Order: sequence, then C-alpha cells, then structure tokens
Amino acid sequence: MTLLCPARRQLLLGLGGVALCSLIPSKAIASRSTKGVRELSLFNRHTGEYNNGSYWVDGHYQSEVLADFSHLLRDHRQNVAAPMDKRLFDLLYTLKSTLNTDKEIHVISGYRSPKTNAMLAGKSGGVAKKSYHMQGMAMDIAIPGVNLKTIRDAALSLKLGGVGYYPKSGFVHVDCGPVRHW
Repeated sequence: MTLLCPARRQLLLGLGGVALCSLIPSKAIASRSTKGVRELSLFNRHTGEYNNGSYWVDGHYQSEVLADFSHLLRDHRQNVAAPMDKRLFDLLYTLKSTLNTDKEIHVISGYRSPKTNAMLAGKSGGVAKKSYHMQGMAMDIAIPGVNLKTIRDAALSLKLGGVGYYPKSGFVHVDCGPVRHW
C-alpha cells in the first residue's frame, strides 16, 4: 500500500473536485438571472441620430434592436454598417449601472470600415491598424454630465475589455477585447 503525503493528497482531491464540477452542466453553476430587461440609449454625435431600445429581454437578445443599434453605430464616413458584438452592449449596460446613470451614451465612433481606419491611422498615431472598431467590438463614448475620468475608472473596474482614456479628444474608448488600458 502506497501512502500519499498530505500535500499530494490535497492536490489529488482538488483535481477530483475540478473533474466532478466539469460534469455538472454550466447552467447549473451559473447564477445569472435570465429575467429582466437591458436597455440602452445611444446618440451618434456625427449623424445626430438617436436610438433607445431594450436589446435583451428575459435572457434573449432582441435582433431588431441590435440591428438598429448597429445601423446607428455605422461608419458614417463610408455609410457602412456591420453587426456589433453583443458583449459590447452588455459592457455599456454594466458600465451605466456601475455609474448609476440613466443618461444616454454619446457615441463618437462605433464601427469603422478598414478604409476609414487606414485613413485615420495615417493621420494619427493613436489609431490601431488592427482596431477592434473594425470588428464591431469597440466604441468611443462620452456621457453628458459624467466626468470622463469617472467613466474611465468605472470601465477599468469592470475588467471586461480594453479601456483607452482620451481626455483631450473628449472620449473614453471601450472594447470587448482582452483586458488592457492606455
């Protein structure tokens, strides 16, 4: 009979627990509620367009509202829209909840076509050549009446993606890519 040292026994017990948990369906572990409504109000500063909608209702994304949001967030220079990542709307919703505000989000930039992104990158060193804007995963935002530093700090606290702070340009960049900041 082989005796295990206490540290090794704890390791094996821990691995056994992990293996057991992997057999439980993920919905049984998840504690997220599927009831309720997530609503956003967006204003595009370049086009003057406004849209308010419940993009998630009782656990289901609302495709018509998401399509309307994606249109509002289109590349206004090329008049080209692309589907925006749903996680970005969830990030904005969580950000507004964290800030405890019901004010509309002003959008400075949403989707960017590769052509527009290349043009902007040529003019400024602050535009990434492989920007998440081109994948519908990023927005540059402001919220009237909410200090940009406050928005940045709240976005950083969420750890839901990238956060860029551009106080001289008047916006905060948020994306649903890897957690990082600049």
